[in-house]
Amino acid sequence: MTWRAAWRGVLLGLALLVCLLRFGWLWLGCVLRRRPVASVERAQWMTFCGRLVLAALGIRYRIEGEPPVGVTVIAANHLSYLDIAIAAASLPCAFVARHDVGEWPVFGPLSRMGGTIYVDRESRWSAWKTADLIAQRLAEGVPVFFFPEGTSTDGREVLRFHSTLFAPAVERGLKVTPAAILYETHGAAATERDLCWFGDDAFAPHLLQVLGVTGFTAVVRFGAPELHPDRKAGAYRSHDSVAALRRVSC
Repeated sequence: MTWRAAWRGVLLGLALLVCLLRFGWLWLGCVLRRRPVASVERAQWMTFCGRLVLAALGIRYRIEGEPPVGVTVIAANHLSYLDIAIAAASLPCAFVARHDVGEWPVFGPLSRMGGTIYVDRESRWSAWKTADLIAQRLAEGVPVFFFPEGTSTDGREVLRFHSTLFAPAVERGLKVTPAAILYETHGAAATERDLCWFGDDAFAPHLLQVLGVTGFTAVVRFGAPELHPDRKAGAYRSHDSVAALRRVSC
């Protein structure tokens, strides 16, 4: 481990502690007002945490295109666990994550505090239950950000999008916003693929590698929101839009 990785590890720990304390303050205020923490407040808290975590990791981020305004579903490609912080930094929203994320040490409780919706990719029943929860978040005025590939990749291609989670937007007549996530590593020893967390990569060694990287800029590139006639059309068109956004020259 390099000194840079060690120092950023300390900063990450402090950032996560600040996130916990900030949520505790938010929760206490809601208790005193005798109401639960609202989904919108959780989404705003996630944006604060995303920006703080990126700063601790030394990751710059840039938003391209027009971030969606109002309630929408945002469909993006998925490169690693970093995508949650990157997307949260770009706008307040709720996330859909695989079910085991909620069981991770530290990050699991934080994701639950942020109002994350969990889905078991192997269960069709779970996918439709998740769709119902997405509809609930949308009704509460919170945009929902999800990764319809169903897994993270090495960035070489955008995998086929699963269509189930597009149903809430279609049924409510809401537009779907495509978003491409890219890792720029100009001047860094690492490539985008090195920073992607996919396959059987172990979490801890990968995080240590990320902590030591310099010259890393994360990009969230938003496309034009679009209405879709059905969930399958939404999946196909959103996939093509995200793939095209990934190919756009920086």
